[in-house]
Amino acid sequence: MRAWQKLTGLNGMAGIFLAPNMLIFSVFVLLPLVINFVYSTTSGSGVFLQNRTYVGAEQYRILFDCGSYLDPATCAADTFWAAVRNTAVFVVFQVSAMLIAALATALILNRELSNRGFWRAVFFFPVLLSPVVVGLIWKWILQRQGLLNYALSPFGFEPFSWLSDRFWAFFFAVFVSVWAHMGFYALILLAGLQAIPRDLYEAAAMDKASPTRIFRRITLPLLMPNLIVVLVLALIRAVQIFDEVFVLTGGGPGTSTMYITQFIYETGFASSLRNPGLASAASILMGIVLVILTLVQLAASGRNEKKAKRQ
Repeated sequence: MRAWQKLTGLNGMAGIFLAPNMLIFSVFVLLPLVINFVYSTTSGSGVFLQNRTYVGAEQYRILFDCGSYLDPATCAADTFWAAVRNTAVFVVFQVSAMLIAALATALILNRELSNRGFWRAVFFFPVLLSPVVVGLIWKWILQRQGLLNYALSPFGFEPFSWLSDRFWAFFFAVFVSVWAHMGFYALILLAGLQAIPRDLYEAAAMDKASPTRIFRRITLPLLMPNLIVVLVLALIRAVQIFDEVFVLTGGGPGTSTMYITQFIYETGFASSLRNPGLASAASILMGIVLVILTLVQLAASGRNEKKAKRQ
């Protein structure tokens, strides 16, 4: 290593240590991105590029060929825009519920509770489960002969197919997603709560400030950097939702719980009329949205750091 250091210098040594990681990153991330973009400029059902026809931006034109983007029935790729609409609605409800649930959980776990470590582990445990396992557990609970109907039967409720109803399928898609991932975001908010100086709360208590006023004037402003991180991470995760919802509902009933990632999967791989080019174009568009969300997170984090330094 000393010989390499003499040959390349300190900066060169950093490059040598980074080279294996950059090679792996290039092979498994950058190269697939390039191939995916190339696929989006081709058409046909063949898997290998030599069996596909170059069509330029035709796949993107098909995706954006709409009479009204608010009405998927007027679009050439009607299933894609139905998935976009479903994803947008899912993101609004899921992220809102996630923020409220994670914040409430963090506030509760930040209190002086007996066996506080145990309760923290209980709330974080679903995060450790595989999304497929989460989907299967809740599918067993919600099926017609499942645990939920069994628990409701003593109260006179008839067995109900919860996942065959459009409203309840969407409701439980949101609920299961929040249940599975809330612990991770609650942990981020809990770390932010524990970083708030305790003397601020003591001073507020001496001034006889109400709990609501303490929350609005002290807790919420000082927790805002963590909330922004949680918001952007939850948005990115919600846009990419696939595993647990696919196992839970399969995108049904109909296409009511089909989201963008499932559209990409089925169009590129599962459908009998598969079109890898169209799926690649859709994934490129979704990737652009995720990049924008990441840039928003970086900008918001930088703005908060500047405010903190000025204070």
